[in-house]
Amino acid sequence: MKAHRPYFRRALERAYAQDAPQLLAAMESNYLRFSADTAFASTSSNPIDRRLDFSAYFLALIHALDARGESFERIRQICLDITIAYVQPTNRLQAWFKKLPPKLVRSWVGQKLVRKFAKKIGQKGHPDGFRAEVITDKEATYGLGYGFDIVECGICKLFHKHNSFKYASILCEVDEVTSSLAGLEMIRSGTIANGAKCCDFRYRVKA
Repeated sequence: MKAHRPYFRRALERAYAQDAPQLLAAMESNYLRFSADTAFASTSSNPIDRRLDFSAYFLALIHALDARGESFERIRQICLDITIAYVQPTNRLQAWFKKLPPKLVRSWVGQKLVRKFAKKIGQKGHPDGFRAEVITDKEATYGLGYGFDIVECGICKLFHKHNSFKYASILCEVDEVTSSLAGLEMIRSGTIANGAKCCDFRYRVKA
């Protein structure tokens, strides 16, 4: 079982009790269809594409809840409850690892890794995947020396393909949570899901 699946199951059991088995079955059926469009992600040369299998599972959940007649806000809240629970550290070691990247990125080793990462995400691994540009100018990144722009979003492509683009913005909201766990404040002017040309990720280290 994939690590994220229990979080979906528990959320549906809390929210729907007796109807949870039917919703879970519908979600799994949806996922079998959608995962065919993200199968490339596991071997893609672009590491950001790894997010797409998780996103396909969210899309499967969204379709199951939409078919039930749930409102956008209800679907949004259930999706956010799942992702917030999933990204939370479960012990002190995990919490430490989540705060490591901002420290690492300012070291010479970190900068070397950033350059390597930039090459990988700058090229699409698949037409349906991501493409992003790394920003290292300190003035443009609030002194951190690291930020990036997603110029092609694989999640938006997947959701658009399955007539669910209006829900894609829900997954954007999780970025602020994960940034906070890393000890960072995320500063963003727009996302592709909300009509911007790119999703800009800039960070300021929390005091």
